Amino acid sequence: MAPKSDTPNTRKKCWSVMPLLIALVVIAEICLLGRLDMAKNAAMVNSWADSLLNRSSTAVRVGVGEGESCERWLEREDAVVYSRNFDRDPVLVAGSEQDWNTCSVGCKFGFEPGKKADAGFGWPQARGTAAVLRSMESAQYYAENNIANARRRGYDIIMTTSLSSDVPVGYFSWSEYDIMAPVQPKTESALAAAFISNCGARNFRLQALEGLEKSGITIDSYGGCHRNRDGQVDKVKALTHYRFSLAFENSNEEDYVTEKFFQSLVAGTIPVVVGAPNTEDFAPCPGSVLHIKELQDVASVADKMKYLAANPKAYNQSLRWKYEGPSDKFKALVDMAAVHSSCRLCILLASRIRENEEKILGFEKRPCKCSRGSETIYHVYVRERGRFEMTSLFVRSSNLTMEALEYEVLKKFDDMRHVPIWKSERPESIRGDELKIYKIYPLGLTQRQALYTFTFRGPSEFRSHIEANPCSKFEVIFV
Repeated sequence: MAPKSDTPNTRKKCWSVMPLLIALVVIAEICLLGRLDMAKNAAMVNSWADSLLNRSSTAVRVGVGEGESCERWLEREDAVVYSRNFDRDPVLVAGSEQDWNTCSVGCKFGFEPGKKADAGFGWPQARGTAAVLRSMESAQYYAENNIANARRRGYDIIMTTSLSSDVPVGYFSWSEYDIMAPVQPKTESALAAAFISNCGARNFRLQALEGLEKSGITIDSYGGCHRNRDGQVDKVKALTHYRFSLAFENSNEEDYVTEKFFQSLVAGTIPVVVGAPNTEDFAPCPGSVLHIKELQDVASVADKMKYLAANPKAYNQSLRWKYEGPSDKFKALVDMAAVHSSCRLCILLASRIRENEEKILGFEKRPCKCSRGSETIYHVYVRERGRFEMTSLFVRSSNLTMEALEYEVLKKFDDMRHVPIWKSERPESIRGDELKIYKIYPLGLTQRQALYTFTFRGPSEFRSHIEANPCSKFEVIFV
């Protein structure tokens, strides 16, 4: 046991003086060595100074002040002042003028004379300016939109319909589609309606349409292909009176789900899909979509359509989401679009700017944890998806699990009276009254990983992540 006189305050005073004394001795010795030139002297002094600063910093950090909690100490020791204030110096993207006053980070589109943009649309860009590819077209028609091809071309940021891109720009949106519009009576005699105008699509959608007709499915076709009805109608209004809608895309590409699908949901009809192989990821609830994955599926899908049409109870079950609300999985997907893709681009750019600055500032010197006896408290940071600034949280070594992190997140954000970013976007009937977590994941994952593939495989993997990533950063999706 340490002597009574060797108190923490005494040790702090000794340590605060010791670096200065050692530095004076070292400098004196260097000055006596005439063989060293001035440059070498300076280098040696700087090296010793850095070493001493590290030692003295460590000495201070190991002792949390009496009566001070680990949490308060970590808040102070881990605090960093970044060199760039995005409110005064917003992210600048060279391109058409847009106004994003509602973005959670300073964000400006346009051109400023004499100022280098942080990013610009198109390739190439000036050194230090990120090249951005933005497109909502299928990569099957525009090869550049393939993520791997775009990377090879030199694009730094990719914005496509793919959920694996840096900033997804999907066709889904609460504000654009009244997805919860009530179901209307199905008054048309034909089972399905189709609006297909491009008869040269590179997939099998026309063959699928013909196959359904051969299987006894009556189809009213309003488009240029197989047209048998006057196409001068409001598409969504027309669809409301059909039991099924042929939401046939022009390519079968992952995540390429367009307005054809979402307009079918608005209309309160069951979409019959030819398109993205992962169409089920976009379904508002299980069983709400029929998917023709391959031509040989046409006959079985036709049989399913006939069965549902002849059995109102089973048909209404496929549309139950219209009355009960869509699944959390669906809400988590569509909520992403509550923040415009241009704002999400600025958030990504600002996050990368800070990440680069953290490397320069030597963030590895931050303690990020504090021990009291056998207990260690870890400092982590969380933000809601679609926002920029991080919120400080703490998790304990005695309960280092995802469940514990979720509890701390809910407690913190409830205490802050946090309002989810999608609150004003969603239809009122499905907004909910309480915060609910859909997913928490490490900052930097794609939306495909975050929504569908990422998970910590048990407490040990979560613990390893926290220990290997000091001051870990996470994003949370509230539903």
